[in-house]
Amino acid sequence: MIINLSSSSSSHAFPRFLNPKKTFSNFNVKTHFSKPLVASSCSRFCSNNPFLFKSIRFRQGRRKKFKTLALSGLDFGGFESTLEAAAVLTAIIIVHESGHFLAAYLQGIHVSKFAVGFGPILAKFNSNNVEYSIRAFPLGGFVGFPDNDPDSDIPVDDVNLLKNRPILDRVVVFSAGVIANIIFAYVIVFVQILSVGLPVQEAFPGVLVPEVRPFSAASRDGLLPGDVILSVNDKELSKTGPSLVTEVVDVIKNNPQRKVLFRIGRGSQNVEINVTPDENSDGTGRIGVQLSPNVKFSKAKPKNFLEVVRFSGREFWGLTSNVLDSLKQTFMNFSQTASKVSGPIAIIAVGAEVAKSNADGLYQFAAILNLNLAVINLLPLPALDGGSLALILVEAARGGRKIPLELEQRIMSSGITVVLVLGVFLLVRDTLNLEFIKDLL
Repeated sequence: MIINLSSSSSSHAFPRFLNPKKTFSNFNVKTHFSKPLVASSCSRFCSNNPFLFKSIRFRQGRRKKFKTLALSGLDFGGFESTLEAAAVLTAIIIVHESGHFLAAYLQGIHVSKFAVGFGPILAKFNSNNVEYSIRAFPLGGFVGFPDNDPDSDIPVDDVNLLKNRPILDRVVVFSAGVIANIIFAYVIVFVQILSVGLPVQEAFPGVLVPEVRPFSAASRDGLLPGDVILSVNDKELSKTGPSLVTEVVDVIKNNPQRKVLFRIGRGSQNVEINVTPDENSDGTGRIGVQLSPNVKFSKAKPKNFLEVVRFSGREFWGLTSNVLDSLKQTFMNFSQTASKVSGPIAIIAVGAEVAKSNADGLYQFAAILNLNLAVINLLPLPALDGGSLALILVEAARGGRKIPLELEQRIMSSGITVVLVLGVFLLVRDTLNLEFIKDLL
């Protein structure tokens, strides 16, 4: 599975590649869609990550991109919100793999495994000759097929082995995960509109400080939750929008151990505060706050079912456009975005922050992750659904003559190896970027 949370973002989705034809625990079992979950995302401290959180529509119809930043690194927003974010991510993985599984099962194609995660099995059960398991490494999931399993008692020429099915049948199986995520994304948006309404925001000048970490530089020097930063070093933040957050972040990061003058709106008063950023291990400054655009939210409730459908379609298309634009920006600026790739730890941290600050935001967070996964898995790269579809297209172009099995296995196995190494690296790196880990170190 692959998610690019980088809306420009840095999927992100919100990174990542995966969908090999073989699970790395057993290369004798033909396994499609083993996709570790990795995301191209700059979590919260990225300067241009419009769809990590809420893509919210103004009453006038203009779409704004909303993000929250934590300067000191990734921070899980609390046990309950972390569980909510982890549940969202797990549900998306299950939906994706269920799409592949059901497409095979309903066509009578033999399936041998359905796994969430990779590596050692933590729990499993068997039903109708299928092994269902939860595995140790939360890098995605896979559906396994017994096509080349030497321990399988299914004849190699069985018409219901995936490799022996017509091209169209295999295309349906390979594309079903993407289709499932797209449908799931629309359902999430539909439920959001039906239950809580269409999010509407009104923007104001300045940058909001939703949270100040205890014992941080900001807390030490007098910043309070709910303050609005109106100027930084005498530079007025008079406009509106997410770019103001980036401006404040850049000033803080560029001034470790040097005083930064903030003019703060606090209730009906304006006060000036000097904050001296602490220095990170990479030499940048941090003050221990979360920042967000200074906006106020409300809900536009649909008046009838037709309006629910119309609002849902408009919002769904807006989110899809953001994801596609994000992917385009990621590839066009890959040298800048490659270092901001993040994995499931970062995704959960971002989701936990969304759940903590605004529970309704989980709807769009989940929808965006689904759309990211769908779009990225269509890319014609080894270990992605799109890579498998590309091989089928090559087979079709060869008049139905299959690609040599050894070559196909080599392509997919190399993709798995790259993804596994990348996934482990991201798990370690994102874990080390967590706030409480940084504090311990």
